[in-house]
Amino acid sequence: MTTRDVIFPAGRQALYERNRYSPAIRSNGFLFVSGQVGSREDGSPETDLQDQVRRAFSNLDAILSAAGGSFADVVDVTIFMVDPQQTFEAIWQVVPEFWGEAPYPTLTAVGVTWLYGFDFEIKVIARAPETEEG
Repeated sequence: MTTRDVIFPAGRQALYERNRYSPAIRSNGFLFVSGQVGSREDGSPETDLQDQVRRAFSNLDAILSAAGGSFADVVDVTIFMVDPQQTFEAIWQVVPEFWGEAPYPTLTAVGVTWLYGFDFEIKVIARAPETEEG
């Protein structure tokens, strides 16, 4: 059995271990990143929606950076929003701060009823920078 090549951002490993999932797995030239929410270091949510979106992107950026990459390596994005009819415009005002220039990654947006106390989550697949082993 192959061992998973798990990527942990600095300072958050205990949070991922407590919740029993890997923040990202590098496999076959790609980085599969678990959904990131606007959680503070202790796991609690930012209260303001736009701050929550910024924190989710910052948490995502920390994982991409730990893998040696950046948002420019992202090829596919899935976002989840609680009550998208009410939250989409506020969320989409923040996205350009992190999104970069065209060409943009592919995008799927999903409206949900519950995100464990959060209002926004972002999950991505990125090109994985080569490791010394591969």
